[in-house]
Amino acid sequence: MKKIAVFTSGGDAPGMNACIRAIVRGAAYHGVEVYGIVRGYNGMIKGDIIPLNSQSVSNIIQRGGTILKSARSKEFMTAEGRKKAYDKLQELGIEGLVAIGGNGTFTGAEIFYNEYKIPTVGAPGTIDNDLYGTDYTIGFDTAVNTALDAVDKIRDTADSHDRVFFIEVMGRDSGYIAIQCAIAGGAESVMIPENLTSVDDIAAILQRGFDKKKSSSIVIVAEGDEEGNAQIVAKNIKDKMDENLDIRVTTLGHIQRGGIPTAYDRILASRLGLGALEGLLRGEKNVMAGVVNNQLIYTPFHDTITKKKPVSEDLIRMVEILST
Repeated sequence: MKKIAVFTSGGDAPGMNACIRAIVRGAAYHGVEVYGIVRGYNGMIKGDIIPLNSQSVSNIIQRGGTILKSARSKEFMTAEGRKKAYDKLQELGIEGLVAIGGNGTFTGAEIFYNEYKIPTVGAPGTIDNDLYGTDYTIGFDTAVNTALDAVDKIRDTADSHDRVFFIEVMGRDSGYIAIQCAIAGGAESVMIPENLTSVDDIAAILQRGFDKKKSSSIVIVAEGDEEGNAQIVAKNIKDKMDENLDIRVTTLGHIQRGGIPTAYDRILASRLGLGALEGLLRGEKNVMAGVVNNQLIYTPFHDTITKKKPVSEDLIRMVEILST
């Protein structure tokens, strides 16, 4: 394999640039020509593909976002769109792909291989940390630290005004960001999709705190929780407990996607980027490079896409114990 291309797709995540850098410099080390596809599958369809070299990725390891941009492509979901993408790759003689992204990215890559036999190895780039086959995904650690910084600041104002704050964090259908923020931020409770916590449960936890003369409380809510978003949960709690209860809601939103990647994310991204590249050069295809128990492994896209990654029961138990 002498020509490969790298692209980022789906939601951006801090550390993607470090991953791109590792792939490009790894390719140079192995004597492989490398291209960057701009704006993911959209760029592949349009032929927005540029040559990259070691100088192209200088001074990007510390930058958030992705220099290759990202986009979601409805056209790639069609057979006609994938045919256009294949033709553009053929024009440049590209023989394999490294995809940095999540479930949707890897689903597209698997379909693309089944139709056109273009091998792809993935690197897990998503703040949600929801991909089966790796302990941590690129961007997760930075997102947790960004959210935690906000939680710490909100704790100060909650304490000053004797308020209850419901703080909504990202994660789509995953509670990983929420559970870690809850533990590290000393939250009274957390609501995540993987563990049903009802409004009644939250009300009981808050009441126990009031009985102990707690003057303020923090509840972390994952955006995909079954009880609804933080606004809905806060309203239901107020209706159930006391309409005079001083409740505030903060939705952290896309601030969690940006920012300078942590040292951990830079190292993880570099390791996974190089691992994805070298796996591709060895003949791996339709797999995601991941780190499990500090060992680099490759998990088939099918498993990554279809298997659920559970949140540790120990972490859930920890929140309950430490909030008493």
